[in-house]
Amino acid sequence: MKPLEAIGLLFALLTATTVLGLLWRARQGRVSRVTGDIVTPADVATTTAFGPAATLLQFSTELCARCPGTRRLLGTVADSRPGVVHVDVDLTHRADLAKRYSILQTPTTLILDGAGRVRARVGGPPNRADISATLDAIAQNTATRTLTTTPGSSHVDR
Repeated sequence: MKPLEAIGLLFALLTATTVLGLLWRARQGRVSRVTGDIVTPADVATTTAFGPAATLLQFSTELCARCPGTRRLLGTVADSRPGVVHVDVDLTHRADLAKRYSILQTPTTLILDGAGRVRARVGGPPNRADISATLDAIAQNTATRTLTTTPGSSHVDR
């Protein structure tokens, strides 16, 4: 290979790597709205009860440098909202849970509604405003699913 071709190849590789890195970094901490399965405390081997309004389910590991900050942030958000609970699950010795929930990095946070259904997912340290907006959307969605009674019958609007 000629020196000029090698330099061109090296430059192309460096450019591609930089672009991919910037794209990956831009996606960190963003809330991705998803509709997923229902998760129960038994599914993630925790004795902590999930919240009646929502649950912030954080997946961490022992050596995760960003997990303690995420734990504090999610704990503060949960404490400031009635019916919202923060649950931290350590994946250090639970590869089965990492595989089941497709956890590729820590921290990863699943935001569950009051029924335990996954409504959003955050890879990396979350943004407080995005978490709050997601919890507001869950609360609004729950409020629109109120029990309505009409004369002679009762039904649930969904």
